[in-house]
Amino acid sequence: MTGFVLDNSVAMRWLLETNKADDQRYATEVLDSLLNGCAMVPNLWHLEATSVLLSAEKRDEISLGEIEGFISQLENLAIQTDTMTSHQAFSRILTLARAYKLSSYDAAYLELAIREGLPLATLDKGLVKAAFKAGVEIHLGSDLVKFQR
Repeated sequence: MTGFVLDNSVAMRWLLETNKADDQRYATEVLDSLLNGCAMVPNLWHLEATSVLLSAEKRDEISLGEIEGFISQLENLAIQTDTMTSHQAFSRILTLARAYKLSSYDAAYLELAIREGLPLATLDKGLVKAAFKAGVEIHLGSDLVKFQR
């Protein structure tokens, strides 16, 4: 079973589609890869997802029923929550956020990928750039791209 770190930017595209065809295709490929693999997320992932869903509901982009159905689907995917993220916040995550000019939230995904030696699935351009500099692989559905430092 293959594993990767799943950024919220990808998972939210499974419900909140974008007009960027490449981004939508990538999100779908990542979702398909969960059929034969598993994803890890930092323990802030659920709160981040909830915030995005609530914002979309306030903008009348989705309904309560759609949110509930989506959450049910998410809960049935092979997504494992990392319990050590908060223990890294004041050390490694802070250092990575500074070094790569990331938010602490984005740095948490990068830190988890580095710590677990897993590729990262993300649509965030700044996070892709940081992963490149840190030598972290980018998960591309069934393919991986290895970046060199």
